[in-house]
Amino acid sequence: MDDPNADTQWNDILREKGILPPKEPEITEDDLIAMAEEAAAKVPTAKDGRAMESLNLEELDELEDDEDDAFLEEYRRKRMAELHANAHSHFGSLINISGKLLSRCTLDKSQEYTKEVNQAGKGVWVIVYLYKPDLLVCRRLQQILGQLAEKFPTVKFVQSISTNCIPNYPDRNLPSIFVYLEDDMKKQFVGPSIFGGESMTLENVEWSLAQIGALKSDIEEDPRASSVQQTIRTTTAINPTSVVCLHKREKLAPTRHPYAPNRSEILCHQ
Repeated sequence: MDDPNADTQWNDILREKGILPPKEPEITEDDLIAMAEEAAAKVPTAKDGRAMESLNLEELDELEDDEDDAFLEEYRRKRMAELHANAHSHFGSLINISGKLLSRCTLDKSQEYTKEVNQAGKGVWVIVYLYKPDLLVCRRLQQILGQLAEKFPTVKFVQSISTNCIPNYPDRNLPSIFVYLEDDMKKQFVGPSIFGGESMTLENVEWSLAQIGALKSDIEEDPRASSVQQTIRTTTAINPTSVVCLHKREKLAPTRHPYAPNRSEILCHQ
């Protein structure tokens, strides 16, 4: 059988009679150029003609919504989400800072602490960790925070030796964690018993930080409760008449410790 797509007189007759379908038009180089130009013309642009890929967050935010163009609005939304994700995904480690608590009259001279904590960025949670390297519980928590910093790169984790940041800060308050969001302290964890002391786990710390909104965890229930239930079952199996007294879990109310730094009262130096 002859090729129905062949350019022959016989096939032309068959096409005229409707026996063969019309021959598909050939796409020339000029046609390809025209299609490329048409596709480029459909890429959303700002009023000044720039492609939206070149706009930053502020420029995208100022771009007026076009209610008649759903494609433009959807593109704008996705582009802003992409820029936000890129802007806040570059932490990923426990950042070292050093500091010194000065009087209120010197707040305008603050440098590193203000930059790293108070001015971390819109919507950025900051975990400030004060420690002493010679304390076992501090080293344990430091290891866990380093792992969490890698796991949650959009959360900013910073650390400082306690007395470098706050002169005369008592060791009995270590380790200490202060949680900030946009220059506002949301929560503090103070003392050697936080998160279970030397027996603390990554899951305990992650759960506690997730409860105040500092990070988004996939842990669905308090791991400390599971540990307590396991202890009860084990103790009961050994001695059914024993009674296990359980302390109430620490509530996550935003109370301020007397030694906690008040917002930008900490000046950090290189």
